Amino acid sequence: MRKMGIFLVVVLLVAGVAYAKSYESSKKAGMYHVTLKIENDPLAVAENKATIEITDASGPVAGAEVGLYYFMPSMPSMRYEAKAEPKDNAYEAVIKPTMPGEWKVDVKVKGNDGKTHKAVFEFKAK
Repeated sequence: MRKMGIFLVVVLLVAGVAYAKSYESSKKAGMYHVTLKIENDPLAVAENKATIEITDASGPVAGAEVGLYYFMPSMPSMRYEAKAEPKDNAYEAVIKPTMPGEWKVDVKVKGNDGKTHKAVFEFKAK
């Protein structure tokens, strides 16, 4: 009976991991197409790994300066930023919401044209 209980717990844990949702959304930012992927949806009130994919008409964009500015619209003084570092054909950053609720993140991309372009995403934190 005990083995059956352990087996059931393992099956439930595996099923929970298999059905865990992640956040993914795409927006235009000037001439760029920005895709934001975050490991959790809703985000945890803790560190959440974010991957930002930036493409233009010729494919993935390398060498851009990418910054994330996230905030709670209902509490404008709660503004944070994270610099995204290049990794493979994308950029990575960590988003750390400080409390549950609605959040927005501005992904700012400064590319080869010298201009800064912005895409705005919305997410929830729990």
